[in-house]
Amino acid sequence: MKYLITGYKGQLGFDIKRELLKRGVSEEDILAVDKDEMDITKKDEVDKVVKSFNPNVIFHCAAWTAVDKAEDMKDIVYDINVNGAKNMTDAAIDVDATILYMSTDYVFDGTKKELYTEEDKVNPKSVYGETKYLGEEEVRRNPKHYITRISWVFGINGHNFVKTMLKLSEKHKELNVVNDQIGSPTYTVDLAKILVDMANTDKYGTYNVTNNGYCSWDEFANYIFESNGINDILVNGVTTEEYLKISGIKQAYRPRNSCLDKSKLEENFELLPSWKDAINRYNKELEEQKQLVKKI
Repeated sequence: MKYLITGYKGQLGFDIKRELLKRGVSEEDILAVDKDEMDITKKDEVDKVVKSFNPNVIFHCAAWTAVDKAEDMKDIVYDINVNGAKNMTDAAIDVDATILYMSTDYVFDGTKKELYTEEDKVNPKSVYGETKYLGEEEVRRNPKHYITRISWVFGINGHNFVKTMLKLSEKHKELNVVNDQIGSPTYTVDLAKILVDMANTDKYGTYNVTNNGYCSWDEFANYIFESNGINDILVNGVTTEEYLKISGIKQAYRPRNSCLDKSKLEENFELLPSWKDAINRYNKELEEQKQLVKKI
């Protein structure tokens, strides 16, 4: 089996390669690329790389993910998230490869009172959400596809909410964090494992894939501090409207309810560990990284 990973410099692409190596896949059978090695918006470039490597599986992690900046850069975001997905799908079909595409809770408007299932009608309210859904539609042209809707991602290789909170705690003793957006934090180590599991089956389709359990952003922040023994910081839970008023920043639309139903995942694969368990393991990984940097 040969595996191609796009967006390798991101949090998830990095952990997918680590997971493959952990399972005994050789370096020669993994091609992990980022924009410098293959620009997904250039069809000729994509075709050349994919046909030359001839993978059995493509993990398509490359995407525009800066949600707020996307509002003012729609053409560029569309090119990356939609045309990029089209080019990757065309190439996957040409070499008969399975493609795994990372989507998002932002395909929903977040107004539903219950959990969102894979069959629920989408209604993206942001450029990011809209382009990721249109990317899903491109990927569905390949019968051998997995679309995973993920949310609130954190991993060792990149920026995320956990790192931001820990950094802010060094300079602030009080923080305002949103309390009316509910979802599931998702650890890329756990996500990578389930994606590699999927890649080795033919249970194709769309899946909600996040760590188990739900919380608001302020609950998430409180647990980050608690699990790191940081007790001298006050987290004020505020509504999205209050947060925007206090901070004075402009934001793209955020779904209030991002709680995804994982019944289909449980039926065909297995549930990921709880988000609190994931944070505990991530804290250890951050500490190991810190010690490694000290030694260097």
